[in-house]
Amino acid sequence: MAQEQKTTNQGSNSLAKAKGTLPAIDDAAMEADARGGFEEVHGRDDLAIPFIVPLSHSSPETIKNKAEHIEGAKAGMILNKVTKELYEGEEGISVIPVYFQKQFVEWADRGTGSKAPVNIHPATSDVLTKATRDKDGKFRLENGNYIEDTRNHFVVLVKKDGSAETAIVSMKGSQLKKSRRWNTMAMGQKLKGSNGHYTAPLWAFQYQLTTVGESNDKGNWTGWEIAIGKKTQDPSLYAQAKAFYSAVSKGEIKAQPVVEGDKSSAKTTDKNDEEIPF
Repeated sequence: MAQEQKTTNQGSNSLAKAKGTLPAIDDAAMEADARGGFEEVHGRDDLAIPFIVPLSHSSPETIKNKAEHIEGAKAGMILNKVTKELYEGEEGISVIPVYFQKQFVEWADRGTGSKAPVNIHPATSDVLTKATRDKDGKFRLENGNYIEDTRNHFVVLVKKDGSAETAIVSMKGSQLKKSRRWNTMAMGQKLKGSNGHYTAPLWAFQYQLTTVGESNDKGNWTGWEIAIGKKTQDPSLYAQAKAFYSAVSKGEIKAQPVVEGDKSSAKTTDKNDEEIPF
C-alpha cells in the first residue's frame, strides 16, 4: 500500500514537473481545432439566442428579494437575458440589425400556465380577428388566453472590444412605435451602386440603442431610443451579420419568448399601442 502511494505521488510530481516545461498552446493550435466539440449543436434546438431588454423598476432583476435579482442591476440599464451582462442605458449598445419578424404571441394569464407562450402565430395569421379587447385592453381569445403583437429585431451585438454576438431585441406594447420607426429609418438608407441608388441591406449600418424613462397613467417603465450609427465596414462583422440573417430567414433560428417580469401590470389605455412593456 505504501509502495502504491509512493508510486502515485511520484507520478503526480513527475506530471507537475512536466507541466512546468510544456509550451503554451498558441492561437494556431486553437484555430486548427475550430468548432471542435460542437458537431451535434444544430440551430434553435441546441442554442439560446439571448433577448436584450431594458430594465424597469418592476423588472425582477432589479428587485433584491426576487430569485432573478442580479447584483448591480438598476432601472434604465440594458440586460442580456442569457449572459446576464449589464450595460448602462445612457451609453447604450451598438447593434447591427439583420432581420425583422412580426409575431402574434399567445399567452395564458400569469399563474395559470408555464412561462413559455401557449402558441406563436405568424404575421400572416388571422388570430386577432378571433379576439376581442377586454377591460384591460388585451386581445382575448375565447379560450381565455390573450394575444400580444410582438416585433422581433434579430441583431448582432457589437461590443467595445470588437467582439460580437447574436441577440434579439423584442418590442411590444408602447415600443411598437419604436420598432416601426427603426424599420423606417433602416429602409431610408440608400447607397449608390453601378445602377444607381438602392436600399441598403438591413445589416449595412450599425445602430445605437439607449434607454429612456417613459410613463402613462398606468405607470412608469423604461423604453428604447434608437439612433443610426456608422456603416458596417468590418468584413468579419458584415459576414457574421449576413450569416445570421441567412440562418434566421431560413427558419434555422427562431425567437422563443418567455414571460418578462410581472405581466399582470400590463395595461392598454387606448388603441395606440400604449401598453406598459413589462
